[in-house]
Amino acid sequence: MSTNYSFFDLTFEKIFSDENQKRIERATLWLSIIGFIIHLILIYSKKFNLFHTPFEARLLEDPISAIYTPFSIILVYEIYLLIVFLPRSFTTAVSKQFEIISLIIIRRIFGDIPKIELNVNWFEFAANRQLIYDLAGVLILYFLIYLFNQRREKLPKKALNERLKRFVSSKRAVSLVLLPVLIFTSIYSATSWFIELFFNTQNFSELKDINAVFYNEFFTILILADVFILLLSFQYTERYSQLIRNTGFVICTILIRLSFATTGLTNVLLILSSVLFGLLILRIYQAIEKQH
Repeated sequence: MSTNYSFFDLTFEKIFSDENQKRIERATLWLSIIGFIIHLILIYSKKFNLFHTPFEARLLEDPISAIYTPFSIILVYEIYLLIVFLPRSFTTAVSKQFEIISLIIIRRIFGDIPKIELNVNWFEFAANRQLIYDLAGVLILYFLIYLFNQRREKLPKKALNERLKRFVSSKRAVSLVLLPVLIFTSIYSATSWFIELFFNTQNFSELKDINAVFYNEFFTILILADVFILLLSFQYTERYSQLIRNTGFVICTILIRLSFATTGLTNVLLILSSVLFGLLILRIYQAIEKQH
């Protein structure tokens, strides 16, 4: 058993080493810049009728929409960091999830700006209302994440005993499995969406929302990974407060996953309820821990 844990630790540290993280960070920066420039070129090429698309391309109508591409690339990097942080603690991992969903909303704002209508009664047009929901949602979300991280930093640092080391090694094994699964899922989701886009031009109403591409599947996989880690934690802790806290964080992920099946105000409210629920769970956990 100790050999297996040693193998997982060594493999994790090799794949997710500081040097590799810096390489991926630099690659993300350059890909974001290149993607932004290419998106701008496509927008202005379409504006001057240098090419035509057989489908509706709102992301190629307004230069502001070009910001959508670098944000998408940055989100992939944030997901990579989530996998890196997953073995640290449930609290750190769920904080990274909240940050990812906030970036998804910000990206959606840039993607939906071309849909805005300025010459109508603002609240009568669905896209205009969505912009208000998203802007207000991001502000509240940003503040709730700040409160959550403030609470998280107050958690006492625990010494790594033998039981805790085995638990960390188990979570590292989950991260190692999660990485190739998410790479495959991202490639499959993007490929499926492009095929549907180019070969299903008669049914645009049935086309999957680009804002949900990959992330729907990603949070489903993340729920399974969280539940697996939760089950692993049962053999390393018997404390009621810790088990309830970890279970509560799994519920946070489920609420985020449910938000992808909704639109409008319901979508934003589900995301906010996820972060608020996580914040309350953490606050109650800290209050219980102070009594011991």
